[in-house]
Amino acid sequence: MRQCGGQRSPWHAEDRQYNSRAPVALQREPAHYFGYVYFRQVKDSSMKRGYFQKSLVLVSRLPFVRLFQALLSLIAPEYFDKLAPCLEAVCSEIDQWPAPVPGQTLNLPVMGVVIQVRIPSRVDKPESSPPQHRDQENLLPAPVVLTSLHELDLFRCFRPVLAHVQTLWELMLLGEPLVVLAPSPDVSSEMVLALTSCLQPLKFCCDFRPYFTIHDAEFKEFTTRAQAPPNVVLGVTNPFFIKTLQHWPHILRVGEPRMSGDLPKQVKLKKPSRLKTLDTKPGLYTCYTAHLHRDKALLKRLLKGVQRKRPSDAQSALLRRHLLELTQSFIIPLEHYMASLMPLQKSISPWKTPPQIRPFSQDDFLRSLEHAGPQLTCILKGDWLGLYRRFFKSPHFDGWYRQRHREMAQKLEALHLEAICEANIESWMKDKSEVEVVDLVLKLREKLVRAQAHQLPVKEATLQRAQLYIETVIHSLPKDLQAVLCPP
Repeated sequence: MRQCGGQRSPWHAEDRQYNSRAPVALQREPAHYFGYVYFRQVKDSSMKRGYFQKSLVLVSRLPFVRLFQALLSLIAPEYFDKLAPCLEAVCSEIDQWPAPVPGQTLNLPVMGVVIQVRIPSRVDKPESSPPQHRDQENLLPAPVVLTSLHELDLFRCFRPVLAHVQTLWELMLLGEPLVVLAPSPDVSSEMVLALTSCLQPLKFCCDFRPYFTIHDAEFKEFTTRAQAPPNVVLGVTNPFFIKTLQHWPHILRVGEPRMSGDLPKQVKLKKPSRLKTLDTKPGLYTCYTAHLHRDKALLKRLLKGVQRKRPSDAQSALLRRHLLELTQSFIIPLEHYMASLMPLQKSISPWKTPPQIRPFSQDDFLRSLEHAGPQLTCILKGDWLGLYRRFFKSPHFDGWYRQRHREMAQKLEALHLEAICEANIESWMKDKSEVEVVDLVLKLREKLVRAQAHQLPVKEATLQRAQLYIETVIHSLPKDLQAVLCPP
């Protein structure tokens, strides 16, 4: 849900600290909320529609899908029976929960149950086995252990369209507008979230709506034919959207999920013009031609897993690892080229403005792929150059570049601060005017404030040395200036 305009809630230091240590896919969203819904529908002839319907919605800025779904499944049935008193008691318990800290395992008591879950950290190795949960023997009752905070059953979501997983990965990578037509809100939501998780560890920078209805504020914006569709992944269930969104370039129609048995028939890509209002068959409707060749070995392994009744968790891990390695193979050349734009540490002088990060040249990068491209880590063949050229025009390149440039600028500033702290400041001050010395104090203070707010990657010892330098410089100034810089 997009937060409306006007004054937004303040962004606290704890939020920055959490986001700096959490994987990009699990960071707090400053401009959006996530809504988690438990819906109950019971036949009731006394009601006008013949059903009693009620929902309990949990709203958070955190994308902890598995945790909040498990929480709602505990709370909602009790709430529907006991109403407000039950909810007040639950809110009181949740209010006592510790803040999420990446890398820590939390025990979260609620309604006589303890939910145990580990908060992933940015330094975790991809696809490593989850750390063992400890202290279970000391907890009464025994905790309900969640193996993941957020990961979906990826294989179950993509089961009907496994043949098109790589094409869908490319569409997500390029930020293409895509509609998911599903039979129910939960299928719609899971498919949209599965699609947006395809790019991990790359941050998904486009908008996405797991369950979009005709009542949403952006309905007119998304259905108008007067302009190109926005870079959004929409999940819908109303057949009305088949007609109103027919001009969207990519439409994924999915049916009811099948939990067991053989794979559903893998249908070929279809043109959007073949999408009809009634009796539309599941499949991917698009004119897009994939840049990379399909990984037939992956499909064979997944198919063999179905035949051998391999657990869905193992199938999902196989699929997730493939998508992770594919994204990493695509991103690593960009990371290497970006790192080459960083000024050398020896070029950083303590008494001069830090050198600038060199600009990103798309042509230079594309030339570098000949000897340092994705072919070094990925066996897939295809038009990698064409894929990179389209990626440069996508919101994900813009988001990735801005984030990396910001991190590099902060690193550069941190190296500059370290260079100042390692220099002989007393020797530097000998032939400097009071104006230059005061300017140094103000700049050092500014750097110190930013560093202490966890915006600069510097050690505590460096911060202490910088504070000592500021005091040394101030004491060298006349009393009147000292009074200005250090008011009582």
